[in-house]
Amino acid sequence: MLEAWGAAVLNQIIEVSIDLSGNYKSLVHKLLPNATVVADRFHVIKIVNQELDKARQSICKANEQTVNEVQKAQIAAALKQSKYALLKPEENLTQKQKAKLEEIREVVPSLARMHQEKESFRAIFEQAKDWKDGTFQLLDWLAQAQDSFQESVRTICRWFGEVTAYFDNHTNSGVVEGINNKLKLIKRILPIQNQMLLSMICSLF
Repeated sequence: MLEAWGAAVLNQIIEVSIDLSGNYKSLVHKLLPNATVVADRFHVIKIVNQELDKARQSICKANEQTVNEVQKAQIAAALKQSKYALLKPEENLTQKQKAKLEEIREVVPSLARMHQEKESFRAIFEQAKDWKDGTFQLLDWLAQAQDSFQESVRTICRWFGEVTAYFDNHTNSGVVEGINNKLKLIKRILPIQNQMLLSMICSLF
């Protein structure tokens, strides 16, 4: 599809926002010689969220082996239905989720610390003034989070140039992701006989 656009169009594209896929990056370098590859901020933040949730699940599993029944019950109660209290942006939490987060802070401080680091990471992409500011904030975060977010730190270091490229123009694929999610939702609810029509609509994007 990209090749069909022709070199005259492709050579004018200056930025491409992608998820953290080496295949996509190679394709951009091959077909769009003048484009800067930008790691989509939502996919970058997703990596940190996934590692936080993985830690939550590990603590839940480890807690099942806890001998102290009182401590076991406290941790189990704190972690029950805690996923979205930890993963949602803190300013968007419901009152119930805020109460759950406070409970986690009291009972599972290691997880609360990871949550705070996650929020600090997200704030970089919200508040960085320019490339220099964002890059230095990100370097500070990588140094602080290298013990608790080891997988995320390794991935971000591998994609450091593409991640920090976001701070130049704040280019992201949010609009495309939104369209894609809506099309998937329509596909789930449409009768089978209308699937061909949807496929035709999708081809327009």
